[in-house]
Formats: sequence, structure tokens, C-alpha cells
Amino acid sequence: MTPEQAPTVAAEAPDDLSPASLAQGVTFTSGATLSERAEELEEHMMKRLNRRIGKSVLFTSGDLDPTQPAPPPADPSQYVLMGDDPRLPKMPEKPTLLDFFKYRFSPSQNHLLQSATHALKDGHSEKVVLACLLHDIGVVGFIRADHGYWGEQLVAPYVDEEVSWAIRAHQALRFFPDPSVGYEYPEMYVRLLGPDYKVEPYIEEEYKQARDHKWYMTSRLITLNDIYSFDPNAVVSMEDFTDIIGRNFKQPKEGLGFDGSPVAHMWRTMIRPTKYL
Repeated sequence: MTPEQAPTVAAEAPDDLSPASLAQGVTFTSGATLSERAEELEEHMMKRLNRRIGKSVLFTSGDLDPTQPAPPPADPSQYVLMGDDPRLPKMPEKPTLLDFFKYRFSPSQNHLLQSATHALKDGHSEKVVLACLLHDIGVVGFIRADHGYWGEQLVAPYVDEEVSWAIRAHQALRFFPDPSVGYEYPEMYVRLLGPDYKVEPYIEEEYKQARDHKWYMTSRLITLNDIYSFDPNAVVSMEDFTDIIGRNFKQPKEGLGFDGSPVAHMWRTMIRPTKYL
């Protein structure tokens, strides 16, 4: 191989690849918004990392037209990232559900803890409590759109079928009142979606099927214990649910993402969300 044919070697990255180290020396444009500062910080950290961070079409779609060519990388000579993103906390070798709550799920997981706490205090079964704890797992760790369906798939190999079904069905049930149990359409949705919002036909059909299902009430209890106005002062703790998780969540010995289940790739995506390929 001649020198002209040899691949370009990226400059060495700093020895300390912690987020704090990678952020050192950043300077922000005067008057930049918080969002613009976040982008400047990310660009600065990527330059120090000396790896090109890939962003999927789904990640950029909306901000960019996915049918158009993506902007060229700032430095095409850099290698792409194919492992852990050092800007994120490192996951254990065999990650558990609790590790994902600690290292990957967003602060909105507090909503899940509040919902599960309500279910626990109301004396519901452990299946209902676990369903409440996991009902928005798609939102806090993966994706918002159709989060009930994503959430069901994420947990299906590890929980009772009743729990995973209830997680999917709550996506439709939350839009439909049930006076028999005192559930009303959330005022929060009026504020967020507008007074004239109508659900898509597939959601309405999902509701009709769920309404006659044997596990209807399990999913309805998710909506009843859901928190539509979050309480920032609520005192909740994951320790209240560790035993329930231990009894009702089949933690794979290989770790979530590495057990060869049909959804292992989804957990690996949360572990390494910026892996290039």
C-alpha cells in the first residue's frame, strides 16, 4: 500500500473522555439561545472526541428533509463512532432495567414513579403497579410517537403478557373517558392538543378492541393512575419497586440488549444511540 492509498488517521482524542473533560474550553456565541448553545457544545465535544457522530434519519427528520442529501460532515477525515458514546454515562457490561432508569432514561421517568406510587398506595396488584411503572418507557428512553406500541415491544419478552398488552392499549384508552370508573378526558390534552383534536382512526379502532378485551381494566388502571399534571414536589423512590421488578421482570442473565431476544437491538440502541452503523 502506497502512502497515497493509506487511510487518513484521525488525531488522537484526549485521554479523559468523560463528558466534563470533553466540554472543557467551550465558548458560546454571544446571544445564542439555549438550543443553539446545546448545538455548539455538542460540536465542541465531538471535535475533542475526534470521532464523527452519526445521527439517524429519524433523529434529523423534521429539522431536515430526509429525502434530501444530508449536510456534509465538518471533518470527513474523522473516523465514525462505532462504540460507546463517551459523552454518555457508561452502561454496565450486563445492564439491568434499573441501569436503564439510572443511565439512559430521561428525568421524565419521575412521572412513571409517581404513577406507580399511586397504584401501589391504592393497593393494586403487582402487575398493575409494574404496568404503571413501565407504561411510558418508550417516551423516557426511546421515542414519543406511538410510544404505547414501542413500549409493549420493549418489555414483552420480560413481563407477563397482561402487562405488555396493557402498556400498548393505554395509548388508545387515555383518549376515551370511562364514567364507570371515573376516568375523564385529561384537561392536559386540551391544552396540549387543542379542543378540537380527534384521534386517528387506528387509535379509535384500538380503543374499540381494547374495550372488549379481558385485560381492559388492567390498561384502564394505567390511565387512572397516570399523572397528567406532574407534581414537582412529590417524593418518590425506585427502591419502592425493586422487589416488584425482581418478581415480575425477567432480567436476562446476559443483560438487556445482549440476550438474543427479538427486541435486544432496541435496548442496544438505547445503550449506544449514536453508533454509526
